Amino acid sequence: MTTPRNRFGVLTPSSNTALEPLTSAMVAQVPGVTAHFSRFGVTEIALSQRALGQFDDTHVLAAAKLLADARVDVIGWSGTSAGWLGFDHDVTLCQRIKAETGIQATTSMLALNEIMTEHGVREFGLVTPYTDDVQQRILANYHAEGFTIVAEDHLSISENFAFAEVSAETLTAQVRRVAEQGAPLIVVACTNLNSAQLVDQWEAELGVPVLDTTATVVWKMLRMTGHEKTPVKGWGRLMEGTL
Repeated sequence: MTTPRNRFGVLTPSSNTALEPLTSAMVAQVPGVTAHFSRFGVTEIALSQRALGQFDDTHVLAAAKLLADARVDVIGWSGTSAGWLGFDHDVTLCQRIKAETGIQATTSMLALNEIMTEHGVREFGLVTPYTDDVQQRILANYHAEGFTIVAEDHLSISENFAFAEVSAETLTAQVRRVAEQGAPLIVVACTNLNSAQLVDQWEAELGVPVLDTTATVVWKMLRMTGHEKTPVKGWGRLMEGTL
């Protein structure tokens, strides 16, 4: 029997060096699934007009149209910008991608919120590399949606390239600090952190679920293409289907 093939199209910030190898490693465990990437310009995460303008739908749609040339089955925006832009931004983006390409779409943040809603999670801890003002905007947007962030930790970095240079030791210290404050679930939000491969060990050490935004969009693309029953081992409870 021939294994059905599914191509995942992944929208990638231009300065991101983490999500491509991580995403490819995850989907490599699923027979017939491959990941294909298209970049658009993102170099800084900040609330300035220039930085916010990087996420204008025009740029993202141009990258999505290039993925359509590869006849991908689904397009995922592997990014967390809706955290500070507002979640409706991603809803509209997915609608526009579908209208422009005819291909179903999702995002890291929409998938994250779906997972938490599906599992009845209303309180969580948040780990990011972002600056104070970006972090506060994320907190406010989740508060407006009825979530309570019981603990948070951020690194006050704005250069997108630098996120991937954050060490495993620093990330682990962040996650531990949030866990020590009683977070029942921890979200690691940023797709240019080399963190998704650490989730399994964090969960084993701390005894709480950890959701990484590079993994959440992969989880959703697998679900959208009928692979939700295929466990992806070594990437934490979410990807193994045991959340």
